[in-house]
Amino acid sequence: MIPLTLTVNGRAVQAGVEPRTSLADFLRDQQGLTGTNLGCEQGVCGACTLTVDGAPTRSCLLRAVSCQGADVRSIEGYDDDAVMVQLRDAFRAEHALQCGFCTPGMLATARDIVTRLPGADDARVRLELSGNLCRCTGYVGIVRAIRRVLDARLATASQAAA
Repeated sequence: MIPLTLTVNGRAVQAGVEPRTSLADFLRDQQGLTGTNLGCEQGVCGACTLTVDGAPTRSCLLRAVSCQGADVRSIEGYDDDAVMVQLRDAFRAEHALQCGFCTPGMLATARDIVTRLPGADDARVRLELSGNLCRCTGYVGIVRAIRRVLDARLATASQAAA
């Protein structure tokens, strides 16, 4: 076991981990944070996407031991996040949810799009989502949900500037 110290959803965590343990397995098995889903376990589907030091990351590919000192945020860590509240509301309103398996990873990616690319058009949103697979929705509702949040935030910024 290798000692590991990191921050998970704003909480300091110290644990021992095997060198081969992925961050996804560490969160699910040792921290009880089961919102991070494992799909392909090869980094292709994006179901395990969460943020590490603010960047979207495939947690199935990342070894937990490499996260020494990192700030990790899983879907459970966004309860009071204003952008995530907007995204969750938009996902519901635009029917961007079906089975829900991809949703935690989609929401993590969507939050990154909204915060990093406030002027993204539909084509850019689709490009940014290309690493997250959804077998149910066909992405139309997901793109509309992200677009709804982007447009609302742009309108708010325009009103504040005027």
